[in-house]
Amino acid sequence: MKKTFKILFVQLLLIVIVVSPTKSFAQISKVITAHDGTMKLSGTSTMHDWDMNGVFQVSGNFKVAEGSNKLQSVSGLNFVLPVENLKSDKKKLDETAYKALKTEQYKDIYFKMTSSTITELQSNRYKITAHGNLTIAGVTKPITMEVFWVVNADRSVSCAGIQKLKMTDFKVEPPSFLGFMKTGDDISLDFVFQFKS
Repeated sequence: MKKTFKILFVQLLLIVIVVSPTKSFAQISKVITAHDGTMKLSGTSTMHDWDMNGVFQVSGNFKVAEGSNKLQSVSGLNFVLPVENLKSDKKKLDETAYKALKTEQYKDIYFKMTSSTITELQSNRYKITAHGNLTIAGVTKPITMEVFWVVNADRSVSCAGIQKLKMTDFKVEPPSFLGFMKTGDDISLDFVFQFKS
C-alpha cells in the first residue's frame, strides 16, 4: 500500500501533458460529484514513524476551456474523511488514534474551501492554492492547502497534495502507544484523487 501510494504521488507530480497552441475556447463547467480518493495520515514517534491509510470523498466544481483543456476555475472544493476509514497494520495503533481524534463524538475530518487561486506550472498542469477551513476532532481552523492538478486529454483531472499539520492546533493530545511510544505533534495528510467528466 505504501509503495503504491508513493508511486502514484510521484507520477502525478511529474506528469506533463503537451498541447498544441490554441486560440480562445468556450468554457466547459464540470461539476465534481462525490468521488473516492486515497488519504494517508502519517507522523513520528519516539520509536518509529507511523502511517494510516484510508478512503475519502471529494466534491466541487471546475471549469476547463473546450478544445485546449485549460483549467479556468475551481470552486466549492470539499472533502470528507471518515476517521475510522484510516487503518494501519496495527489494530492497537488504530484504536489509540481513534481515541485521540475523539471519533465517538466526531466521526469525520473535513475541509471546506472558501477561495482559491490557480497557478499554471506547465501545459495542463497547475497548482491550486485552496483557502478554507479544516475540521479535526470538532475543532475548525483556517488553512491554506496546495493541490497539484493535471488536466488530462479526456478532461479528467488528476490531483495530489500534502498538508502539514500539528495535532495540538486542533486540541488533539499526541497519544502514547503501549505506554512507552509517544507520538510527535507534527502530522501530514497526503492525498491523491481523480475526477472524471
